[in-house]
Amino acid sequence: MSEFILEIENLTKNFPGVKALDKVSVKIKKGEIHAICGENGAGKSTLMSVISGVYPKGDYEGKVVFKGKETNYHSVKDSEKEGLAIIHQELALSPYLSIYENIFLGHMQTKFGIINWNHYIKESIKYLDQVGLSEPPGTMVSKLGVGKQQLVEIARALSKKVDLLILDEPTSSLNDDESEKLLNLIMDFKKQGITCVMISHKLNELLKVADTVTILRDGKSIVSYDVKKDNLTEEKIIRDMVGRDLTHRFPDRKTKPGDTIMEVKNWSVYHPDYHTIKVVDNVSFYLRKGEILAFCGPMGAGRTELMMSIFGRSYGYKSEGELFINGEAVFLSSSRMAMDRGLGYISEDRKGLGLILMQDIKTNISNSSLAGLSKMGVVNTSQEIFLAEKFRKELNIRTPSINQIARNLSGGNQQKVVVSRSLAVGPEIFIVDEPTRGIDVGAKTEIYNILNDLSAAGKSIIMVSSELPEALGMADRIYVMNEGKIKGVLMHEEATQEKIMHMALVG
Repeated sequence: MSEFILEIENLTKNFPGVKALDKVSVKIKKGEIHAICGENGAGKSTLMSVISGVYPKGDYEGKVVFKGKETNYHSVKDSEKEGLAIIHQELALSPYLSIYENIFLGHMQTKFGIINWNHYIKESIKYLDQVGLSEPPGTMVSKLGVGKQQLVEIARALSKKVDLLILDEPTSSLNDDESEKLLNLIMDFKKQGITCVMISHKLNELLKVADTVTILRDGKSIVSYDVKKDNLTEEKIIRDMVGRDLTHRFPDRKTKPGDTIMEVKNWSVYHPDYHTIKVVDNVSFYLRKGEILAFCGPMGAGRTELMMSIFGRSYGYKSEGELFINGEAVFLSSSRMAMDRGLGYISEDRKGLGLILMQDIKTNISNSSLAGLSKMGVVNTSQEIFLAEKFRKELNIRTPSINQIARNLSGGNQQKVVVSRSLAVGPEIFIVDEPTRGIDVGAKTEIYNILNDLSAAGKSIIMVSSELPEALGMADRIYVMNEGKIKGVLMHEEATQEKIMHMALVG
């Protein structure tokens, strides 16, 4: 009997104009936690899709051997029947069904066409206990936070009697506490004999839990490390991922902020459904010309809600308070008015709110600036192409053509398209919410350089970030939020992770 539960041999997968996987070979031992690392576009997600049957046999070259037998999957259901389950970065739950319905959706047994609901409610409790979720099984999934929804996804995988669990960026949307709980859960699965494959850009997390790390680059398997025996470090992983040393992950801040360009006074925002609840409570802050200003705090602190409400009241039942731009009081009742006054906004949800995935890069970039590209309602396609090509070169969007569909880009390149669309409007104040969520260290460095260059050019940036090293490495000042309120502010020189966490939780 082989010691390997999964063996991948010379796997090659082509898309039109792109070789996503090029003779990839990986071996995964039974009962281990095996991490897969690589830049966006390295082939990680494509590899997992081949393994799990998203791409059927015959759609790729090479061999996938699971539990000693070469696979011949034609769908994900085929792989699930054999004990292989994958949890994608974008959760695939039905928000209007209960927890227990989501757990057993697609594999409920019936008797004479009737489902025994009580049986499945009792069964779900067993799996909820296993993942440490105490919510009643009948709770609607839409009522749960992202961290708890992630646990429901895992419970669903366990209900299928999983032997190999693949987790794609499992902590990308979780705060530090939720991430810690999930990592502990993955280590518990290892003790139970469940093999876990984990894709993540959070290298500190991988080094904490993984037994083996395999690195992909440009669709090829570069090397596999035994974490303990090889004394693996983040620097070594990064070097192999990007093919070069990234000695400075954050660019040097050489510019000094100027005069105040925007000020928010006594700003409150009310929940869109529960109109008496304040999501943002009497917040005041200011932003200077050329400054990078970070907002930190735990999930649910009100950071995103604050930024969306400032950007043309895009969130909330109503907003109260004063907003000044260049010393002038303004009332921005729509996102179009916000853009007209020099504000740009990038959502934390690039796929849901930042991009139209079925459209090409060119159209995504030009969407927000059509007024300047059209005359009498007709778009000047030459100008549109020039604009898209300009940003493709300036932001180094890796794509064969600006006619490439946005859905087919890697996460880092999708994020660059979102940045391009906002920059095309020519904002003076740039609000970026989680600008590097779910992208690799190489792409992160490129995004950091873009933001730094914008600051050097006199643009002002507000950056919402859940990654404290990112805020510490990039920001001139850091506002700390929790429970809808600003708990304090730190200058770059005095800020540390410990001070930020203490300020958020204690005040």
